[in-house]
Amino acid sequence: MATKEELCSKIKEVFPDIGACGIDVEVDYDDTNKAWVVDLKKDQHELKTFLEEPEAQQCMEGKQCVSLGLQIAELRRNIDQL
Repeated sequence: MATKEELCSKIKEVFPDIGACGIDVEVDYDDTNKAWVVDLKKDQHELKTFLEEPEAQQCMEGKQCVSLGLQIAELRRNIDQL
């Protein structure tokens, strides 16, 4: 299993616009749900998404980060509507 630092770095590598558009990302493992919690923030906007371990592993391998990409796109849409 990846560490939160490794997963966070991979997310920033796969989605370089996170830093470019000022979106902060935090990653923590939720033992209760047995999934990674990816918390995206920009100003007063915040979105959290759960990343199941198999999907997190696929993301780490550079294969796919679909649900995370959708969350990032939604956050950017919310910000752009301001």
